[in-house]
Amino acid sequence: MESAPHTSSAPDAAERARWVHSHLPPQGLFAGHQWRISPTPFRLGPKLAKDLDSLGRALLQFYRAVNLLYRKSVEGKQPEWIARWLNIGKPRELIELQGSAAWKNEVPRVIRPDLLITEQGISATELDSVPGGIGLTAWLNRMYSTREADGDSFEVIGGPDGMVRGFESIFGDAAHVHIIVSEEAATYRPEMEWLAGQIQGSRFKVQPQTFGDFADGDAVYRFFELFDAPNVPNAARIFELGSAGRIRLTPPPKPIFEEKMLFALLWNRNLQGFWRQELGEGFFNRLLQLTPYTWLVDPHPLPPHAAIPELNLTDWHQLKTLSQKQRDLVLKVSGFSEHAWGARGVYIGSDLSHADWSAAVDQAVAAFGSSPFVLQRYEKPVLVEAAWFDFDRNQLVPMKARARLCPYYFVAGEGDAARAQLGGVLATLCPPDKKIVHGMPEAIFAPCSI
Repeated sequence: MESAPHTSSAPDAAERARWVHSHLPPQGLFAGHQWRISPTPFRLGPKLAKDLDSLGRALLQFYRAVNLLYRKSVEGKQPEWIARWLNIGKPRELIELQGSAAWKNEVPRVIRPDLLITEQGISATELDSVPGGIGLTAWLNRMYSTREADGDSFEVIGGPDGMVRGFESIFGDAAHVHIIVSEEAATYRPEMEWLAGQIQGSRFKVQPQTFGDFADGDAVYRFFELFDAPNVPNAARIFELGSAGRIRLTPPPKPIFEEKMLFALLWNRNLQGFWRQELGEGFFNRLLQLTPYTWLVDPHPLPPHAAIPELNLTDWHQLKTLSQKQRDLVLKVSGFSEHAWGARGVYIGSDLSHADWSAAVDQAVAAFGSSPFVLQRYEKPVLVEAAWFDFDRNQLVPMKARARLCPYYFVAGEGDAARAQLGGVLATLCPPDKKIVHGMPEAIFAPCSI
């Protein structure tokens, strides 16, 4: 892949890293979590940077197509199993909200794919419509763009304010924007408080999950997943006001956008004609190239002559018979579950014993009626060069790492005029012995530059 670290002398690296560290907000950015600081951004090649800049258009069109596919399935104009799959485990209230006229054409206004750097290129393992890291990436972009440690700065993707301006843009001219953070998502409250404080005036404010003092014309950013709504005292009131058009709410209360099975629908051969029509040939092929083959683990019996595509298995339990070399596969909870975020509920077949893999398969099959699993091809991230500064030992530490890139796209505007704008890209760089690339104390968080 096109990526390379900046090089710098040890004294310069120490000065730069200390400057970044010294400017951490007093309350931090992630409650109770630390990460390693790089003296430089993570550098991307021009082609990869250009690809990321344009990817938002394809992902926004994909969300629009998903929205239409679900609606057509409910109406009987597309196969009924689409809506049936997407409704599994959802309470009646959410299904009714999702189908209401108020939300008919609404899609999430923050789109963040998780992209692994692999030998084949970048691989989008999932999409997140309620992502953490917005404030963190905004802060990193600001720090590495305007650093004054030695008069040096970097041209990070999105610039010093792309994340802040992007987030602000999704709420239009709302007089007040209330960011409602649940207790489940409390880790991310400090970064959202920092972000709100960067927007002039008092328009933006992080509110507790009990907040209910909304005025007509206000906007609400829902920083909690829909599975968590029963734990948010005023969630029902927020949804009621949004449905009535009295407040502007994003992400909309539509659980279809919080499901990993969307990639399984993208790969389903029965839907190729729909995707080609709604995405166009170019976007459709680009998304197929970007996403690993994904299946929904639906245990309903197949006809005797049928087999699961690509796997050539006739029953999901046959996954247990695959050798470890054949298990370059990942099982993960699709969505609407406390286990469907934060690298929980993920099982990498090639790294598990036969007994543990078999237990994961049994769990996935048994969970279909309440909390479905998806199966994905696993493309191992390649090793890239990185470095972090060890403040205890006062030295720069080079590190081979596996990289995840998270570009943040902000959707501003209404209807067909809405556009997805790239605000910045967060690189998460984990030691090579970590099987799942995600935020952890051993990881480097860095903004990306070209």
